[in-house]
Formats: sequence, C-alpha cells, structure tokens
Amino acid sequence: MQTTNEELVTALRKVLPVRQVTINQIILEQHSRDESYHSASLPDIVVFPTTTDEVSQVMKIASQYQVPIVPFGRGTSLEGHVIPYDHGMTIDFSLMDKIIEIKEQDFLVKVQPGVTRTQLNRELKKYGLFFSVDPGADATLGGMAATNASGTTSVKYGVMRDQVRDLEVVLADGTVIHTGNLAAKSSSGLHLNGLFVGSEGTLGCFTELTLKVYGIPEFVLAAKASFPTVHDAVEAVVSILQAGVPIARVELIDEHSMKQVNLHSETAYKEQPTLFLEFHGNEAGLNQDVEFMKEIVNDHNCESIDFETDNAARNQLWEARHNLAYAYVHGYPGKKLMVTDVCLPISELAGAIEHAREALDSLALPGGIVGHVGDGNFHVLLMIDMNNSDAIKKADKFNELIVMYALERGGTCTGEHGVGVGKQKYQEKEHGKALLVMEKIKHALDPNSLLNPNKILRINK
Repeated sequence: MQTTNEELVTALRKVLPVRQVTINQIILEQHSRDESYHSASLPDIVVFPTTTDEVSQVMKIASQYQVPIVPFGRGTSLEGHVIPYDHGMTIDFSLMDKIIEIKEQDFLVKVQPGVTRTQLNRELKKYGLFFSVDPGADATLGGMAATNASGTTSVKYGVMRDQVRDLEVVLADGTVIHTGNLAAKSSSGLHLNGLFVGSEGTLGCFTELTLKVYGIPEFVLAAKASFPTVHDAVEAVVSILQAGVPIARVELIDEHSMKQVNLHSETAYKEQPTLFLEFHGNEAGLNQDVEFMKEIVNDHNCESIDFETDNAARNQLWEARHNLAYAYVHGYPGKKLMVTDVCLPISELAGAIEHAREALDSLALPGGIVGHVGDGNFHVLLMIDMNNSDAIKKADKFNELIVMYALERGGTCTGEHGVGVGKQKYQEKEHGKALLVMEKIKHALDPNSLLNPNKILRINK
C-alpha cells in the first residue's frame, strides 16, 4: 500500500500525542546518521513513544502502511545500524528511560530501553551494585542489547548477551512477547534471549530489559604496563589468563595510540605498547594475584609497570582509554574516523595484531590499534579523508584484509561493533549455510522486511 507522509502522520497522531510525532527537518537530520563513517540518510518521520503499548500501536500502523522501521537509541553505533537507508520511520526510545525495578536480592534490574548505562550505574550505586558492560560510549541499554555490546570488562563479566535474563519485544505486527524470565537458568524452550540480543532491530523492538548486575568490588587496583613490542604485550595477556589470574579489565594500546592519548589527555605516559589492567576483589587476595602477574609480565619483557589505587588516578586511566577515539578525531582535523573490529581465538591474537599493523603501514594509513585483548577482540582506528577516493579504497581494502585474516583462523568479522551495513558483505563467508537459517528466521518474524531492512542480512522483497 502506497501512502503519503501526511496520511502516516495523521494515523500516528491518533495513537501518539502530537509532540511525539515529528517531520521536523532538524530532528530528521539528527536521526540520519550514527557515529560511523557511513553516509547519512534521512527518515521520513521520527516518533518518540513512552510505553510498550504505544510502540505496539506504532508497529501496527507501520505494518498496515508497509513503512520501514528503524529503532534508535543514542546513535552511538559504528556500522550504520540506525541509518534509515530505506527511509520510513525511526522510533526514538529516548523517552522510554525509566528504571522500572531494582531487585537487589536477585541481582537483577528491569529497565526501559532508553536508560543509559551511566544512568543505571548512578542508581545502582545506592544499593552497592553496578552494571558491568562498558562499551565506552554512554549508550542506551536497548541499543547495547541490540548490538550485543561488550567492552573493557567483558574478560571477567561477559558481554551483553550474558547479562540478559528477559526482553520484552514488540514484533513487526505489534505483538508483544517476553523472551525469558527471572530464573538464573532454564531448560525450557528455544533460547530466544540469545536470538534477539545482537539482532540489531531486525527482528523486533525492545521495550523492557531484565539484566544481571553485580556487587561493587571491595577493592579495585589498576595498572599500566609498558612493553617493547605489541607481541610481548599480547603474549603477556595470554600467560596471565592461562595462569588463572582473575583480571577484570585488560586493554592493549599500541604506541601510535599512546601518542594520541598523551596529546589529547595531557598525560605523560610512555609511548610504547601498553596494557591497561584492572583487578577486582578483596585486598589480601589481590595482592597475591598482582605479585603473580608481575612475575608473568616480567617474563615477557615488561619494561615498567605502575599501579593506581587512588580513585581519581584510576578514573583518569580509563577515561584516557575511553576517549581515545575522540583523541584521534581531534588529532586529525578534516578527517573522518573509521573504526573496525575483529575477534579471534586468543592464541591467534598476537599474529592478527602484527598483521594489522603491517597492513596499516603498507597502505600508508594513519591509525592505531587498541583492544579488549583478554577476549581476543581488537579495534583499529583509521583517520580517513572522505573526499579522497583512494584513501577510502585503501581503508576498505584494509578492513577486508583483517577480516579475512580473522575468519581464516576461526574468528569473526566483528567482536562487538555489530554488522549493520559495514560488515554485511562478510556474513556469507563467516556463516555459510547458517546464513540461510538466519534469513528464514527473519522472514518468519518480519515477512515484509520492515524492521531495519537490509541490516545484517540483505533481503530482496
């Protein structure tokens, strides 16, 4: 059914207040892009629901008028997930930002999708709890579930998929379902949590999330350790993990990135391959673990190691890591940041990072390598002149080189950024015939391919 914007706006304003349906050009432009290098595309309409029922009504109208739908959190995604290339309607969940319930005795919280991770942690702190997934950006929890976000703490606490007990999901036809329950485990039915987490808005819209939370550790110790080579640093991490040292965070920052850290954050860290580490636990136990860790890194040619127990100094360390992308952006005015990531078995990680650096140098691309090396995930930050077609071709070639290296060694084309449109072309190579199963699931739940069309999977109507 063909329809005009005016007809659609009229239908939407019958179920939503006027202020929650907009075709304002500035609002449309704000929802035309994310933080990636992918080109922008305007939606036709943006709606701002406040309840599950409103989302359901919006989905029913979209189904009736055959209008594409793109869910939107804060737009911090990195592979074009929320860019509405088929135009249609963007559903912005920013008004659904309520922390519904904190079940502190069960270590669970129930939230609406527009709640951000820092908003949740501010409230949890009153109960001596925290939410573990830390992707760096202050993303919404709905968006983090949609992309199966992870981050600096995943080596100890796991990724977003590990934290989800239940999702309330509105399907393409407006039906509302729950994917789980409050129990710590279940052998009942198919694992729908695992199916919907990471589906990037292609199977339904999340309207409530029930998530695991953790007790704030009694003692936290951070450190930075410098090495002569990236290989030494990564091999040190492998040895730490093999020794069973309970590390909570371990981040690699290569020497190029350490230079950007110092320039942007006005620090004076050594400009060498560096590990940022953090340990959680009780003080007596951690002292033993740290002594063991020091022996291990010294065996891998560690040149210096500095510890931070002061909260301000520790925060400065992690802020420097989290702000690294912005450090590159400010350090290369006029260029656009392209961030790509892959993940491999940890035994293959050192070789993969060395291969990535060699490829960067051979293509003469400016950039650095960082990563959550404790779980085999690393990122490359490239600064590209988007007006230079040769530079764009080189960046695409580089991306393909590191993805193919990872896939050939049992890895994945993306460890946490997700597929969106940027990694779509690698799906068949990675998944083979399993991709056909994914397409059948997509068709069963969204037969008209209205939900974030042509993200992850390329669907021909």
